Amino acid sequence: MFSPQLAAFIRDLTNVAAFGGEQTVRRALCAPYSGIPNVDARALVAIAGERRTVRDAIERERVVLPRESTLAARRFVAALDRLTTAYRAQGASAAGHVATIAIVFDFAMQLDTSERETLAGIERLAGELDAARERGTAYDARALLGALDAYAEREPQTGEDVRDLAPLAKHEPEPARVVKRRRGHFSASSLGAYAECERRWYYRYVCAAVEDRGSSASFYGSAFHWALEQFHREFPRADGVPGELLERKLESYIGDAFDRYRSGFATNVEYELQRRRAKRTGRRYLTWFLERARADPFSVIGTETSVELRLGGYDFVGYIDRLDRDDATSAVTVVDYKTGSIAESAAEYRSKVARFLDFQLPFYYWARTAAGDRVSRLSLIPLKDPHLSVRPIELEVVPVSTQRSWSDTPVGTIGIDELERARTKMIEIAAALADGPLERFTVTTDPDACTFCAYQIACRERPLAREDRFGR
Repeated sequence: MFSPQLAAFIRDLTNVAAFGGEQTVRRALCAPYSGIPNVDARALVAIAGERRTVRDAIERERVVLPRESTLAARRFVAALDRLTTAYRAQGASAAGHVATIAIVFDFAMQLDTSERETLAGIERLAGELDAARERGTAYDARALLGALDAYAEREPQTGEDVRDLAPLAKHEPEPARVVKRRRGHFSASSLGAYAECERRWYYRYVCAAVEDRGSSASFYGSAFHWALEQFHREFPRADGVPGELLERKLESYIGDAFDRYRSGFATNVEYELQRRRAKRTGRRYLTWFLERARADPFSVIGTETSVELRLGGYDFVGYIDRLDRDDATSAVTVVDYKTGSIAESAAEYRSKVARFLDFQLPFYYWARTAAGDRVSRLSLIPLKDPHLSVRPIELEVVPVSTQRSWSDTPVGTIGIDELERARTKMIEIAAALADGPLERFTVTTDPDACTFCAYQIACRERPLAREDRFGR
């Protein structure tokens, strides 16, 4: 059986090696043979937009991808470079070109029977072109492209001739099928998405539906995170450096960050407004950083720290925005920056953990504990409003939780027993997604969760907004 999809992929790579072409590169990137998950490939295409190339998006890491996808994207770019170099090399041949494609994209490990038959046919075709080529003449990609087109036209792509097909019968409902189980690793954000709304998780991780390219708020967050990462790599401590220098450096890094993510903003006005907002917020952040360092000296020992943890036979991965180590006690604080919505008090965040709506800080706690750190505090730093002083939500880790209060103070405690319950729930959800029969994904009952959901237009079962539900 002929595989038109594989033939089209080889044709696109031949075009790229010989003539380039951004649209052809994007099509090859989104093909199932590129090695990059489709949802991440489409994210790269979206972030590149009309003004940039996907190569630029990959090399400059303009979109945050899982580590495996980031490595796969880099391999894709390296493979294109290798194909282009091989095409231009002296003595290049059609057969060598097809063989290079098969090697750099690891066809030996990922092709099924029909695709292997198609590859074998294309290899024979390439060999015939080389044999017919006049000795001493250079290999011309146009000949292979024409031969591939002719091959596709003469090979049957279905088991029967379309002229013999009967009219469509009456439509019968498609029988229910069990969703393919999810393998690989899990992140705290994916588990949180499943806990908040199983249907959203289904759209995002099973259907690989294309989300919108992101709002100015999301690019603001990405830029601010990048700026603070660079700043604290250079300045892990607040002492010994004049405050004026720290302010200039942070402002410079924020400017660089917004230049880096400029393509994410729809207009120059939006870009400039968000950049100024970040600089004002950055000054408030620096004021808090200096005050905290004077009160309780500490060192930043990690920024964008990758963490991996195996729990109950399942792998979990993530990135911690910042790790601080207290000078007096050597205890570690796990810090997460929040440029969007955030709990307004320690009690509110603790309640979210108790209701299994947030697994991020509990996961980071267990990952760093497994790495040998003595984690004493979990902290959320709000970086959204430039008009408010930075007022972190801080939870001191204690052996046993006390009764929850509804105080609006940003400082509180969280018990190891609560973190253990969150860890157990993480394993439970991972087991359900990896090993359980996934037959239905229920919709959240909270209409607020639908407000900024990218899939709400496709979800007819979403709950009515409260004003619509009770206003009739």
